[in-house]
Amino acid sequence: MNTPVLLITPPFTQINTPYPATAYIKGFLKTQGVASYQSDLGIEVVLKVFSKEGLKTVFASIPENADFSDNVCRMVSLQNEYISTIDAVMRFLQHKNPTLAYNICEGDFLPEASRFQQLDDMEWAFGTLGIQDKARHLATLYLEDLADLIKEAVDPHFGFSRYAERLGRSATTFDTLEEVLTAPPSFIDNVSTDLLKQKIEELQPGVVCLSIPFPGNLYGGFRCGKFIKDNYPHIKVIMGGGFPNTELRSLADIRVFKYVDYITLDDGERPLLNLLEHFAGKRDTSTLKRTFLVLDGTVHYLNGGREGDFPFNKTGTPDYSDLLLDRYLSVIEIVNPMHRLWSDGRWNKLTMAHGCYWKKCSFCDISLDYINNYVPVNAALLCDRMEELIEATGETGFHFVDEAAPPALMKEMALEILKRNLKLTWWANIRFEKSFTADLCRLLKASGCIAVSGGLEVASDRLLMLMKKGVTVAQVAQVTDNFTAAGIMVHAYLMYGFPTQTAQETVDSLEMVRQLFFNGVVQSGFWHLFAMTAHSPVGLDPAAYGVVRVGPEPGPFANNDLIHEDPSGCDHEQFGPGLTKALYNYMHGVGFEMPLQDWFDFRIPRTTIPYNFIERAIDSQHAKSSKENARLVWLGNLPTLEIYKKKKKGSTFKMAKLHFQNKSRSITVHTSIQAAKWLEKALPAWVPSSSQSLRLAEVKALYQEESGADFDKIMQSQAWKELRKEGLLLV
Repeated sequence: MNTPVLLITPPFTQINTPYPATAYIKGFLKTQGVASYQSDLGIEVVLKVFSKEGLKTVFASIPENADFSDNVCRMVSLQNEYISTIDAVMRFLQHKNPTLAYNICEGDFLPEASRFQQLDDMEWAFGTLGIQDKARHLATLYLEDLADLIKEAVDPHFGFSRYAERLGRSATTFDTLEEVLTAPPSFIDNVSTDLLKQKIEELQPGVVCLSIPFPGNLYGGFRCGKFIKDNYPHIKVIMGGGFPNTELRSLADIRVFKYVDYITLDDGERPLLNLLEHFAGKRDTSTLKRTFLVLDGTVHYLNGGREGDFPFNKTGTPDYSDLLLDRYLSVIEIVNPMHRLWSDGRWNKLTMAHGCYWKKCSFCDISLDYINNYVPVNAALLCDRMEELIEATGETGFHFVDEAAPPALMKEMALEILKRNLKLTWWANIRFEKSFTADLCRLLKASGCIAVSGGLEVASDRLLMLMKKGVTVAQVAQVTDNFTAAGIMVHAYLMYGFPTQTAQETVDSLEMVRQLFFNGVVQSGFWHLFAMTAHSPVGLDPAAYGVVRVGPEPGPFANNDLIHEDPSGCDHEQFGPGLTKALYNYMHGVGFEMPLQDWFDFRIPRTTIPYNFIERAIDSQHAKSSKENARLVWLGNLPTLEIYKKKKKGSTFKMAKLHFQNKSRSITVHTSIQAAKWLEKALPAWVPSSSQSLRLAEVKALYQEESGADFDKIMQSQAWKELRKEGLLLV
């Protein structure tokens, strides 16, 4: 095709950084010589609406004499204050107007509505955080007030990251979406399609691809599709992304195809390329790949293409060009350290591997390609892609969005980052497995890792085994201690309501969480209620987990979320408010001494967990003998050698000093002349930039060959212990 492809992320996903799907596809299309453009309509709509002219239109659209809440009435009366401050606030949240923080924090600058009622706890929650952070939180509340106004008085579907989400969630039929889509477009719909029209008129695409990662932008996607089909019927409209991949695998409702022409599943590169070849007359319909379409008045799923998917290392570097990278908003929504990373600042999003290397968890969609098909890339290619993205975006922050980043690849990537002397900030999702030793965590920190998130889920060994998590609570405590000691923040995903979970296990799980926070090895967490999905082991075989599926009946549209009964468990939902309240306090370092009963308004059993369980688990980490195949890595600078005379009991003998000038301080290591000279010669081979990659067994053999002595004596020396403390790692 000679006409370009337009890649669209419909409203809304997130306002601090672009969702990366279109950037991945654009990067791939570049490798194929296909011209493409991309747009995050979500941020563009936000920028259009949340501006001086945009707010004038919002307030003018509010019906007069309608029965609105006191909150909306207050905001309407303050509309001039909102209109006069909005542009300055938006620039501040884009890091373009930092001095405004003083006006915001001093008060009487921002108009305040209901969201500001939570400010009683702000000083306690934020403590002595800087003025910029406090101002961004206040500015975020200001925006959320305006969002509330729009939702109540102008467009009931509005939300910064969840536009009409309820229409797409658990929608086994297309009826509700169809009803709304055939109704007149809403205020936000019109803003969105006006922007879409401008892009189509400017770029003249022959194909528009709609990326739908979440239920929260499904309606926006269909609304865009309807606009294109109504006004530009010659343009082919393709939908793909996380929502179709999980929810639309049994799609049969022909009405969907009034809004899109094709829906593809799983990795989008090959299906899209096959469709482009089909549009160019080079491929028959029967050889399309993982594609839904209408033939002879019926929905068909075609998967006749013989070509395999493109290897993960051949899909190209994500390309963020065309996106408004300097106009995303850095907000602080809630006082949660990990949630702040998600919403504050712009991150280049990358993936270390396709799929999950573990792919066993019984609550996860492990039967689907995006989990089950594990294909890693090598560390050199990852760093090549990071350097390309830094050059293209000017941003050195990376969020690795893997289901679970592989520890071995994380190690190699960290070594490659240090070898190239890249100055990065990055974070990732992991499994709390024993591979994360204290030394590996220190290596990750040195390469720029600032945080990890991982699933502790239900902090019960019986349930963790039933989930096939492959970890124990004690192991989680030890691994999180290793991360925390290295200066890496830890966020724990927490779950309640897993099949057969008892009230006792829920209470004991909370006690484990209390102790993890009390011992300072977890800094952030979030509880969520277990949800059964159709593509997980639990959803595929509920009886094996002691639950009964009771609905919904499979429908012709979306099929993923399942309703179940747990005959052997407890009333899980009643625990939610108490668990959330307790966790909020623990994250802020308070409430540890309170009885667990105080968090709940109904009787709960007493915990059976010893008060020092986590402390004992952490202390039980014994120094393990170093593995012979572990690599030696020296993170410090190279030393200078000084030989000096030392007197002891009337005798004079020669000793050696190794002087190290490291970034934060200088250190001196005293040892024998023989050991010092050997270390001075050996250390250059242990720095990450060295072309050598020496394992402990090799170092021992070399030392034995050169000195005739036992290297274990070196490893038992005080000098070795000091070097280990200062940055000599075995990984």
